[in-house]
Amino acid sequence: MQVSAAEGHRLWAPVYDLGPNPLLALESRVVRDLLPRTPRQVVDVACGTGRWASYFAQFGTSVYGIDACAEMLTQAAKHGFLKGRLVLASAEHLPFREGIADLVLCSFAASYFGDLQRTLVEIARISAPGSCVLISDMHPAAVAAGWSRSFRVNTFLYEIETTQYSTAELYAAARSAGLRLAADFAASFGEPERSLFERAGKQRLWTRLSAIPAVWIGIWRKP
Repeated sequence: MQVSAAEGHRLWAPVYDLGPNPLLALESRVVRDLLPRTPRQVVDVACGTGRWASYFAQFGTSVYGIDACAEMLTQAAKHGFLKGRLVLASAEHLPFREGIADLVLCSFAASYFGDLQRTLVEIARISAPGSCVLISDMHPAAVAAGWSRSFRVNTFLYEIETTQYSTAELYAAARSAGLRLAADFAASFGEPERSLFERAGKQRLWTRLSAIPAVWIGIWRKP
């Protein structure tokens, strides 16, 4: 059953963190080596259940998580580190002052934004000069291979509607917003993710899927 992004995340939120998710595991493994070591202020745009926001908060970094789904934020609030640090709002209208963030993260959310240009303008606005913007999403090659944003609740399988922006569109929107591309990366499943496929009973898929770039990561700087 196909559902909108808003409805899909509302339904997904209670079970989002319950099962092994190789895509999230791969992204976490790769992105941790790319992040700035000592950001003072982090804004996690479309933070979901607080995976990245809680990662920074546990080290004492000042971090805010923002999401348009109240149910996702309810799950994120279970991380004690994030008390008072979660905001219900749209990524197209970020409720922060200009230049507040040394690092802005946006993980696996770009495909859900109705107005990509407006979102990038907002991300650039809240980014301080010299700051880092990191955006990740499912790799276009994976989308072309038929991968989808789907999840199961009880016996129902849901697929979330997305707007699949090309990397060229992302680059153009970020450039127009005043951000400078520093690097981009493609990541594929490796041995660390094999056990997650096995736990999910999908070990036969690992060899085939590991040959396809799974995650795309872009890093920008605010001049």
